[in-house]
Amino acid sequence: MAPLTAALRSALPGDSVITDPVRLRTYECDGLTHHRAVPGVVALPETAEQVALVVRLCNEHGVPFVARGSGTGLSGGALPREDGVLIVTSKMRRILEIDLPDRRAVVEPGVTNLAITEAVRERGHYYAPDPSSQQVCSIGGNVAENSGGAHCLKYGFTVNHVEACEIVTPDGDLVRLDRMDPGYDLLGAFVGSEGTLGIATKVTVRLSRAPEAVMTVLAAFRSIEEGGRAVSAIIGAGIVPAAIEMMDALAIEAAEAAVACSYPAGAGAVLIVELDGPAAEVEAQFARLRELCSGAFEMRVAADAAERAAVWKGRRSAFAAVGRISPAYIVQDGVVPRTSLPRVLAAIDRLSAEHGIRVANVFHAGDGNLHPLVLFDDAEPGAGERAEVVSGAILDLCVEHGGSITGEHGVGVDKARYMPKMFTGDDLDTMQLVRCAFDPRGLSNPGKVFPTPRLCGEVPGVRKGVHPLVESGEAEQF
Repeated sequence: MAPLTAALRSALPGDSVITDPVRLRTYECDGLTHHRAVPGVVALPETAEQVALVVRLCNEHGVPFVARGSGTGLSGGALPREDGVLIVTSKMRRILEIDLPDRRAVVEPGVTNLAITEAVRERGHYYAPDPSSQQVCSIGGNVAENSGGAHCLKYGFTVNHVEACEIVTPDGDLVRLDRMDPGYDLLGAFVGSEGTLGIATKVTVRLSRAPEAVMTVLAAFRSIEEGGRAVSAIIGAGIVPAAIEMMDALAIEAAEAAVACSYPAGAGAVLIVELDGPAAEVEAQFARLRELCSGAFEMRVAADAAERAAVWKGRRSAFAAVGRISPAYIVQDGVVPRTSLPRVLAAIDRLSAEHGIRVANVFHAGDGNLHPLVLFDDAEPGAGERAEVVSGAILDLCVEHGGSITGEHGVGVDKARYMPKMFTGDDLDTMQLVRCAFDPRGLSNPGKVFPTPRLCGEVPGVRKGVHPLVESGEAEQF
């Protein structure tokens, strides 16, 4: 690392290379704090050319590298390497171009998600994908993880709103990938590849026109099962809201403690449904929605933008809010068919009771994307291990019901061991071939997405001892 560090200091300006042990610990994990590793060195480039130079230097010295944006990821996708370089793009935060006639914006990877909407809001446009962390999460990270958000039920994920990307390939070349390119859909392969196929340095995103009317409805139910049935009824009736979000009683308790969102007292679950589009269509959909949510003991309709923001405040703060009721937690990201929601939620309740671990449920109910928050006290002996078992069992439930291990957070290091439960060996080999075509030396974010022999069939979490395969030299522990 020493020769590489010296080369980086010569190539990058000012205080753009970090080796101080205290400062390095700032970058030891992403939003999933359960996995930690202190990077060997951190580089903070300010231009695409500097990113490319850092990657080329890593290649020259045979050193792995990991890209990181704002560090809000929840799967350990930006977990650094102790023997590698962490390339942080947070200094690259310029909006380079806004083209409203063509509804496009060109931004650097460090631009935050919400900053795009704020730049065009007054001109009647916005950027549709909206992760709950949109105030701080970066576009580069959104592209890497194919991030979603509440309104992706109707409008799609990041991949549906990216028109082109300038990327630095794993060998250090600057290349443009465009949706209009002939041949293989390389842009589609890159979005959601979790940093394993290169690093985005410039992103062209699609802007959407603000809808004529928006209506936000809060419906309170006595139980989460009742709320789940209402979700199935809404979608079954052919209504496609902009968003359908649900929180259970424990998540509501956390949100109330954190931001005083004033949801209806005594609710076992609240459903947030947002309708948008032409005013006449929204009114017609709302009339039908009232019928389909007849099981709710209270319904509220936001009167204006301020009240809409108040309704959303509790939901958007949910992940951070659980810190008010639990010292530690693991957040999962499984997906199930909407019709399976009541059965899966009941099974999660049983797992919670069986292991003595509380689970707060927050999810994108419209597309069955669960975000169970497995709560535990990391000071209590054995609590972390029990939480890991519950967390893994929830993903098993999702797969058993025909769902997926991730809907928007990505695989990273946290879910790599579950990939063989979803895909055959041939499937995984094909994915690896794509990865090797981009990165034959395996330097770009190694150890992510794909399982290694030491992980197959193991209980989730960091192994406490040395694995026999590591001890024998047959596998490497990251």
